[in-house]
Amino acid sequence: MIRPVHALRFALSQIRPRAGGAGTFHAAALCCGLFTAALPGAAQAQSHCIALAQDTPGVEYVHKASFGTPLPDHTVRINYVAHATFVLETPAGVTAATDYTGFLGATAFLPDIVTMNIAHSSHFTRNPDPAIPHVLPGWGLGETPAQHNLRVEDVLVRNVPTDIRSAWQDGRRDNGNSIFIFEVAGLCIGHLGHLHHEPSEAQYAAIGRLDVVMAPVDGGYTLDRATMVRVLTRLRSSLILPMHWFGQSNLDAFLADMEAHFTVVDRGDSAIEVSLRSLPATPTVWLLRPRYLHDDR
Repeated sequence: MIRPVHALRFALSQIRPRAGGAGTFHAAALCCGLFTAALPGAAQAQSHCIALAQDTPGVEYVHKASFGTPLPDHTVRINYVAHATFVLETPAGVTAATDYTGFLGATAFLPDIVTMNIAHSSHFTRNPDPAIPHVLPGWGLGETPAQHNLRVEDVLVRNVPTDIRSAWQDGRRDNGNSIFIFEVAGLCIGHLGHLHHEPSEAQYAAIGRLDVVMAPVDGGYTLDRATMVRVLTRLRSSLILPMHWFGQSNLDAFLADMEAHFTVVDRGDSAIEVSLRSLPATPTVWLLRPRYLHDDR
């Protein structure tokens, strides 16, 4: 049985704003109204992920997937490519790559949107292909944080800036990372990037609800494991996709910490398809195995 608030979110997901160019957002008239992020300097977004942040999913069923094949209605495919790079495919055919390094595999494929973070070279490229329509750096210039609020057909991409550790500026670089949030098909899908600190209350408010979260679980280069578990528990996401792990033992340590709080699923897949109606009934860590894209597959 779909709860009333699920039906509301599903109805909201069917409102399709007109596609805008880079930096243009033609907003749909959602009943929840316009939200102005509590985080100073954060991009404003008409966000169902924030407006319905108290929602809890309740139907268990996640589909296996194959990159590039047609998607069912209201379904998003998430492909784990490498390290912190995922490729998202939307029902309208929009593609987005997270923490894009310029390489997705033996493929001529170029995504419509790429997001990047600057903590390490394995999370960005200084020379993205100029044929990519929308390139969104997650770091700010000086004290000005990156601000993104981009609508491309059926997906809204926005960011919440966070700081990173640095050898300069008293050990910190302000606004060097962004949590990127993709709102599509009624889902709120977040990528934590190279997160170095627990979000503040204002940042949690700006993030809102995340149904699916891609989380770095290395336990040191980003957040320590205890803090990451606290963040993931606070976000209350239905589906957690671990990333940024170094070797099986590193991954196993994270999974051991999570087993007390979440169901752990490992089916050996590199991608999943998920919809609002198919979110797990209980909070679930869904382990994907990274796989580069290939044109012959």
